[in-house]
Amino acid sequence: MPQATLPNLYMSGFGNDFETEALPGALPQGQNSPQRCPYGLYAEQLSGSPFTAPRGANARSWLYRMRPSVKHAGRFAQIALPHWKTAPHIVDHGLPLGPLRWSPAPVPDEPQTFLTGMRTIATAGDADAQTGMAAHIYAATQGMDDDYFYNADGELLIVPERGGLDIATELGLMTIGPGEIALVPRGVKFKAAPVEGPSRGYVCENYGAKFTLPARGPIGANCLANARDFKTPVAHYEEKDAPCRLTVKWCGGFHRAEIAHSPLDVVAWHGNYAPYKYDLRSFAPVGALLFDHPDPSIFTVLTAPSSEAGTANVDFVIFPERWLVAEHSFRPPWYHMNIMSEFMGLIHGQYDAKAQGFAPGGMSLHNCMLPHGPDAEAFDKASLAELKPEKLADTLAFMFETRYPQHVTEYAAKLPTLQSDYADCWQGLKKHFDPNRREWTGR
Repeated sequence: MPQATLPNLYMSGFGNDFETEALPGALPQGQNSPQRCPYGLYAEQLSGSPFTAPRGANARSWLYRMRPSVKHAGRFAQIALPHWKTAPHIVDHGLPLGPLRWSPAPVPDEPQTFLTGMRTIATAGDADAQTGMAAHIYAATQGMDDDYFYNADGELLIVPERGGLDIATELGLMTIGPGEIALVPRGVKFKAAPVEGPSRGYVCENYGAKFTLPARGPIGANCLANARDFKTPVAHYEEKDAPCRLTVKWCGGFHRAEIAHSPLDVVAWHGNYAPYKYDLRSFAPVGALLFDHPDPSIFTVLTAPSSEAGTANVDFVIFPERWLVAEHSFRPPWYHMNIMSEFMGLIHGQYDAKAQGFAPGGMSLHNCMLPHGPDAEAFDKASLAELKPEKLADTLAFMFETRYPQHVTEYAAKLPTLQSDYADCWQGLKKHFDPNRREWTGR
């Protein structure tokens, strides 16, 4: 039977209870698992939370598919994806303690898919205990075609930096490019392909509670990331009866099953556990209107909460285009030590606290209780600048911030792009203290 024409590709809203069908009448009405589903489909529930989770946290979707997923059970054989690591992963790589920064890694010449091109930079927490995260980079030069994947260890937040990605999931299709993100929930099957040339970017693998929108507190009902701007795909199925491969990541290991059909065979679904995409240009930043530099938490797009209120398992934070208007203030981020560990990447432009050495596709890691802040050039420029309203244009940086220390992998420690002289950027910070002169003019 031919696939239905899709008038719309996405539905709007975050965490909504959606219903969507790729064929008219494919979605049962009035009950979830009728004795006989329309079109000879099978009913299958995908649960992203315990059955008894409170209503507001209960995550599940009902899928109506050509074949149930149990068809794949018992067919898995272990395989190796040696560059994808899982916490806890602590190795003696020999790097001294301190802040770290890497230049962009080149896109490889050899063929790589989204899976084989995944490289872990740091891990935190414990995947088996469903706490913490891993920070990865990926480079994809070809599509996965007949290869499919799902992650039982955590959800995947995908952040392209160069080139787009087509992401085909069992609940629908998404296309993202630089400046957008996509989230594939734990357990959702998908495949990915680069769009018009190689794709490079970052991935946060979140082992803990699923990402959600942060509480706005005194900000109120608007600004930051608004629920309406998150796009969930409509139902779309792939009817393919041909040899395929399904890989699952489970407790840090990789297992592959040879199957005789595409697993993206869901014709209709309803529920609130689904993939989504978001355009980071939709983020409405707030900031200081008179003086001082606010905490970076005001730029949180998504948060994965922990059992301790206000302390995230992972926060996804961005630093987008915005106006700076604060008077009598040091406008870039201040020098600080933080209980949170910060993995940072740059999508485009220049980050205002780093003058040189932090390029799009690069990354930095400032771990728990290790000091960091603007380099000497950025400090001097901000300290002596005439404070007029200024727009930070053509810039987009982000941060994966977690309550756990992020342990660097051997791959990251040996990357040729690791900047061994990174700490030198602070050597130019001079002592200006003079007990006889209260006003410092920089001269």
